[in-house]
Amino acid sequence: MSDGMAGVNQMVSDLNKSVSAAVERMNAQREAEAAAAANVQEFRKDVRKSSVNTPGFATDMGVLAKNVTRLNVVGALGADDPVDFYKFRVTTKGEVTLGQVGDEGLRVQVMSKFGTVVADSDKNTGKNYDAFKGMMQGEYELDRGDYTLRLTREKGQSAKDPKNYAIQLSMGKYTQDYDTVVKAPKKGESPFNLSTGQQAMLDGLSQAAASLNSIPTGQSGTQKLLGSFNMFV
Repeated sequence: MSDGMAGVNQMVSDLNKSVSAAVERMNAQREAEAAAAANVQEFRKDVRKSSVNTPGFATDMGVLAKNVTRLNVVGALGADDPVDFYKFRVTTKGEVTLGQVGDEGLRVQVMSKFGTVVADSDKNTGKNYDAFKGMMQGEYELDRGDYTLRLTREKGQSAKDPKNYAIQLSMGKYTQDYDTVVKAPKKGESPFNLSTGQQAMLDGLSQAAASLNSIPTGQSGTQKLLGSFNMFV
C-alpha cells in the first residue's frame, strides 16, 4: 500500500473515531438531561392580571433561583390593552436566560426595581438591546434583587391587535418549573376590591399548586414555550 493511501485510510479512521465519540457524548448528554428531567417538580397557577396597568400591580412570576427554578409566563395583550407587567426576584447574581415566543410586534423590557430599563428588545436602544440579546443567549448577568418585565407593542403596531406571548426565565439548571397562566381581568374588576389574603393567593408563588395537567417535563425551553403558546392559538 502506498504511503498516500495509508495516509488517507488513517484520516478516515480518525474521522470515524471522532464522529463516534461525538455521538457517544450526545447520547450521554441526552441520558443525563432525561434523568434530571425526571426529578423536576412542576407547578402551575392560573391568575387574572390587574386592571391597573402600573408596575405596582405587576403579576408575580415568582423567585428565580440559580440551578433551582425556571419561571414561565403565558399571557396576551388584548385589544386596547397597552401594557402587561410581571415581577420576579433574583436570589443570586448570575447569568439569566430569557426565552420568548409568540406574535410578532411585541416589545419586551426588563426593568430594575427602580424602574431603570436594563434590557430592551427594541433594536434602537443601544446597550439595552445588546443586554437583551445577551439574555436571549444566556450570557447576561443580573444582580440579586427585584425586577419587572414590561410587555408592550412595538411602534407602529395597532392597539386593536391582540399579542399572545410566552416568556421564560432561567439561571442554569432547574429542579422546579413554575408556570403562570395569565388571563385578562374581568370587566369592571378592580384590584382594590380584593382582600389582602385574596391578592396574596393570586400573586404569591408559594400558593402555586402542583398540576397534573402541566406541560410535560424533559422539554427544552423553546419546546416548552411553544407548547404554552399553543394554549392561546
